[in-house]
Amino acid sequence: MSEILNPPAEDDAEARSRAEEQETLREVEDLVRRQEWAALRTRLEPLAPESVARILDALPPDESVQVWELLDKEQGEDVLDELSDALQDSLGEEQDEPPAAAPGDAPRAQTAIEAPRKAATVNAFELQNGRLRQIQIDSKADLAATAPIWVDLLAPSKDERQWVKDIFDLDLPDADDLTDIEESARFYIDEDTAVHLHSDFLLDKEDESRNIAVAFVLHNNILFSMRDEELPVFRLQRLRARIQPGYVTDGKDVLLDLYDADVEYSADALEDVYAELEKVSRTVLTPQVTDDEAAEILSDIANEEDLNGRIRRNVLDTRRALSFLMRSRLLSTDQHDDVRQILRDIDSLDGHTSFLFGKINFLMDATVGFININQNKRISKLTTISVVFVPLNIIAGVGGMSEFSMMTEGISWPVAYGAFIVAMGLVGWGTYATLRWLETRKARKLLAARRAGREA
Repeated sequence: MSEILNPPAEDDAEARSRAEEQETLREVEDLVRRQEWAALRTRLEPLAPESVARILDALPPDESVQVWELLDKEQGEDVLDELSDALQDSLGEEQDEPPAAAPGDAPRAQTAIEAPRKAATVNAFELQNGRLRQIQIDSKADLAATAPIWVDLLAPSKDERQWVKDIFDLDLPDADDLTDIEESARFYIDEDTAVHLHSDFLLDKEDESRNIAVAFVLHNNILFSMRDEELPVFRLQRLRARIQPGYVTDGKDVLLDLYDADVEYSADALEDVYAELEKVSRTVLTPQVTDDEAAEILSDIANEEDLNGRIRRNVLDTRRALSFLMRSRLLSTDQHDDVRQILRDIDSLDGHTSFLFGKINFLMDATVGFININQNKRISKLTTISVVFVPLNIIAGVGGMSEFSMMTEGISWPVAYGAFIVAMGLVGWGTYATLRWLETRKARKLLAARRAGREA
């Protein structure tokens, strides 16, 4: 009760850190309210990425967007890794406006905050001042009024596919075509010189992981992408292009950056596999593993093996796509260099996935070995019990014969049978003790032999 009425004081360092963060948040809110953007940028520069991320989470949506737009390239990249998924979604859905300069301050990006609308299935991205500007497409007229370098379609309807055909003279591939595995059907250039790439992108959620088919078409320097589900890689690409002027210059840059982000996403998922297998290793390498623990371990190993296989499939598919782009001679010199760097990253991930497959096989064998050991222990106990009862069965057989009555003639039956039961117990205990002694002696000899081997 005293602990409830008088809770222990927080650690001084932690308390000071929280107080400083709250004070910084108040300063940021005050600077945003007064629109002192240069001072706000200066105030944010020395802060740690996780602190900036927490400040963005605490701010109202419109103010968080304004603060986000002030971050420079390097700081924005670091903060991006610390943002929550909800905030990333919020930032990714905001509509950009052309940058405008505040009086007396350095130029900054102004963002118009519109009333929430339903999620769009078609989004066009224009290049303005080196940044991607996202435009939600709600009608054919909206799409016709844009000059995009990237058109992104999320589970498009028949009408939306027709918009693309009418405006850009492009037939989008059917969903059934995305599942073909032969390379000639996944990567090709059609008679209209449009470049088609059908790639798998990894989607790693807490409860499941799977590969999502994505269709890319490069037509008249415009990138068209089509998929059935939202992917973190696409959201990440939109956020990066918002904070980094000059991040992309055309549709091919967007395509390469999407592949690069997918490789990064696969690497992050691979790190999660490493972490989970480390937990499994600590459990497997304990002196004793029960059958229930072994069953749980096998389930965890199977899940990580599945994810590792999907990662390997994903990066190898990306390698095929990038190799096709290099062979097609559509890329500039700088883009070729970017592709080579991505391929080097893929080679590294390929080696890691191979290593993890070996680790997974080892952990699987070790876990199955523990299950076999537990079964052998149970069989050994049953064998010991059966051996103990062998002499008892012999004695019981003797007691059931008529000669036993003749041998105990003149002795009252309670005494005779009581002595008989005691004799059976002594024989059983003696048999069990002998077996245990022999087992302990054998174990000591093995231990002594191992010690002698180490000393030698």
